[in-house]
Amino acid sequence: CVVCFVLPLISRENFNTCGVLFQYSITVYREIATRLCKMSVDERVKKINSCVKSYPNWPKAGIIFRDLFPVFQKPEVLRNLIDLFKEHIKENFADVQAIVGIESRGFLFAPILALELNISFIPIRKKGKLPGKLRQSSYTLEYGEDTIEIQEECITPNMKCVIADDLLATGGTMNAAINLLQQCNADVKECLVAIELPDLNGRKKLSVPVFSVLKF
Repeated sequence: CVVCFVLPLISRENFNTCGVLFQYSITVYREIATRLCKMSVDERVKKINSCVKSYPNWPKAGIIFRDLFPVFQKPEVLRNLIDLFKEHIKENFADVQAIVGIESRGFLFAPILALELNISFIPIRKKGKLPGKLRQSSYTLEYGEDTIEIQEECITPNMKCVIADDLLATGGTMNAAINLLQQCNADVKECLVAIELPDLNGRKKLSVPVFSVLKF
């Protein structure tokens, strides 16, 4: 910063003027940094997308499995993913109080995101894996039903929450998670997912907005 170098050479009479210029330069640099960050969103998304591997006909015929795990093998790409989530939350839900992660792959990045935002991480787990007083929500699977649970003591009335998971497909699990939090009188602001499969219309089942980084 040029202003920093000339400060020692400026007279006391002009110091206030220099101070104003210095503050202005900081503001300008911040605006430039913000713009550069926004400009690089597409580039970061491309890097994340390049790490996702696709496996046709797995785990069964007709299914294309999108494997997000390679993202976690490259710290710089994982940083891109976390930063995209973090920037989105700060821009849209600055007062959010908790990131709620869904077992199991939601646990991969939800705690990191909560730590970055300096807010709570709250787990939603499958039935029988949490102690204490619980709330339950069930959802239908292709060949049956599954149940998820949350500890009541983790949620306070009107707590502003964002749900995080790796994938939004048919929306069954995410919808159950929303219902679970609403049972606890939480204020669910949004659902964050790394990957969305739009052809399965999962977001249409949900009562809150969805932010997804990748769509396949």
